[in-house]
Amino acid sequence: MPRGPLDWGHSKPSALVTLGVGKNMVQSIRHWGMATGVLEDMGRGETAITALGDKLLGRWDPYLEDSGSLWWLHWQLVNHPEKAAAWHYAFFRWTRQEFTRGELTDALTELAERQQARSKRSTIDRDIDCLIRTYLPGKSSKKGVAEESFDCPLAELGLLRPLQDGDRYAFVVGHKRTLPVLIFGAALLEFVERTRGERQTVALHDVLYGLGSPGQAFKLSENALVELIEAVQEQTGGAIELDDTAGLKQLYLRRPLDPAELLARHYEEQA
Repeated sequence: MPRGPLDWGHSKPSALVTLGVGKNMVQSIRHWGMATGVLEDMGRGETAITALGDKLLGRWDPYLEDSGSLWWLHWQLVNHPEKAAAWHYAFFRWTRQEFTRGELTDALTELAERQQARSKRSTIDRDIDCLIRTYLPGKSSKKGVAEESFDCPLAELGLLRPLQDGDRYAFVVGHKRTLPVLIFGAALLEFVERTRGERQTVALHDVLYGLGSPGQAFKLSENALVELIEAVQEQTGGAIELDDTAGLKQLYLRRPLDPAELLARHYEEQA
């Protein structure tokens, strides 16, 4: 991974030369790099790798062979509404487990109109198609596989499945066996820091159903969420603790903990 800023503008070829791809692919890499938090816009056509991107792609897992890396990139993607609005909406604002392309397109088009966003229905429809392709394996072809039909790595996460009628899809809610405890823990800490304000507690309900929550991002059932939180509690020596008092389940942050620390621990254990 190149260090320092790259010029991603159309007028200068440094990104094309460094990455060895065409202009359209450069813009695509730039967009998805920022949407997943591994790149950041430096202004004036320059883009630089973030601290996360440098560690993840430069040291920890350059080829994204670790399932934890895919879960973390998914977490980043759905939590960047300014770059991946369809992904954010589908995972956090869509209230049903099932959907069709048309239903999501209608809902996002209506939202865009209310917010006076300059988004055409045709653009939103393409985004929904891309979203589905992100999490579903492509259909095999007897004529071979074209480069454009390669599956997205996030399809391995098993977050979405097609229904028998062929037009509807459903989120897969429940335990996620390939989601590492420490990767979940880092996401949990990010969410807690965003939502708790001055409080040291966050309601379990918010962790499960809240906007931007791990429960919704990873499509966890309550039992699966509790099991993961208890595992994080054990691995952090009680820094995060789940308490159930008078039927009110709350998450307590007993001492400060950096999400990056849990990410580093995960990759150290995999080495």
